[in-house]
Amino acid sequence: MATDDRLDEGERLSIGDLRALQLDRLRATLRLAYDKVPHYRRAFDAAGVTPDDLHALEDLRRFPFTTKADLRDNYPFGMFAVPREKLARIHASSGTTGKPTVVGYTADDIAMWAQVMARSIRASGGRPGMMVHIAYGYGLFTGGLGAHYGAEALGCAVVPMSGGMTERQVQLIEDFRPDIIMVTPSYMLALLDEFRRQGKDPRGTSLRIGIFGAEPWTEAMRAQIEDAFGIQAVDIYGLSEVIGPGVANECVETKDGPHIWEDHFFPEVVDPNTGAPVPEGEPGELVFTSLTKQAMPIIRYRTRDLTRLMPGTARPAFRRMQKITGRSDDMIILRGVNLFPSQVEEQILRVPDLAPHYQLILTRDGPLDAMTIAVEAEPGTLPEERERAAKTLAHYVKAIIGVTAAIEVRDAGAIERSLGKAKRVVDRRPR
Repeated sequence: MATDDRLDEGERLSIGDLRALQLDRLRATLRLAYDKVPHYRRAFDAAGVTPDDLHALEDLRRFPFTTKADLRDNYPFGMFAVPREKLARIHASSGTTGKPTVVGYTADDIAMWAQVMARSIRASGGRPGMMVHIAYGYGLFTGGLGAHYGAEALGCAVVPMSGGMTERQVQLIEDFRPDIIMVTPSYMLALLDEFRRQGKDPRGTSLRIGIFGAEPWTEAMRAQIEDAFGIQAVDIYGLSEVIGPGVANECVETKDGPHIWEDHFFPEVVDPNTGAPVPEGEPGELVFTSLTKQAMPIIRYRTRDLTRLMPGTARPAFRRMQKITGRSDDMIILRGVNLFPSQVEEQILRVPDLAPHYQLILTRDGPLDAMTIAVEAEPGTLPEERERAAKTLAHYVKAIIGVTAAIEVRDAGAIERSLGKAKRVVDRRPR
């Protein structure tokens, strides 16, 4: 077990002590949910279980899942376990595909969230006294405020920039000289474009660490960002339904997948089709149960993120999750082949004349689906180089992924930039 005096009390737990703590906290969480949230009382009763049926951690699999549909069906405050006067804050998703999912926090929840975020920033290499430039969106999105409170809890100075105003972002990074940037990986690429547009060397900044999350990103993109900026690029994981960012984080000394902060969040991996648990180390859908949340305990929440659990390394008591590169609901089925946008991204990054800005455009010609990969050329790429790059990418996609795709190489800047999560799939197929 690590003995670094910068680790907090939770990080120092032995595996045995951690499992005992999880069981105690899980019992309390199930009881809170059953007693205070009508949805959970109905769901537990329908499944024939009560909190008293949890005798070991393995018994959790007897309890029902929670889905995003459950949160929307109980909109806005039906999943809360405390009265409104006990709430300290409310966040919500954008609701672009229906009612937003609403999450609530007590003051103790906010303090716990700040603690796990401070732990995450420290695991990334952050230390008290550093300056953190936060380009995650503020407001109802959990990213900006989650990062903000965590950085302050660690003892860092915060630049609450939020998203957008890309030109000004570059100016303030140069003028304020922050040590750390927290942002989506796709927006970091937009910042890279802006540095180059202004003729400035991105490796000449004060930045030493980038903490990237809120969307899947590949090892190839990590390598590109690290090389372009000369920084350590570290993966942070979270989702608002569980707490926000800070559920898990990579450790900078290993960068081998996020360690899950298991003293607060209990992970499972299940078969995405059947919901049955899969053996540890096997791939499947990630499921989380909160262990210390007061306002909105969450029981076996199906994240739709695909990963596998692995033993801890830099934090031995905490299991790691494989870096998320896809979601079960982002999977594209094209003429019988299952694929994820991240697989296409990996192939784009293999082609030197192509930039990592792309969209997958799905159409239907008669009974058959088709995919066009719209991707930007690097600035200054000649027409014959674009043609060669398109042929190379089409070959890689066919040979590695197994689908035939049309390639549309566009000018630099032609793909719409996102201030938050990148929109990778444009589905134009008739409903």
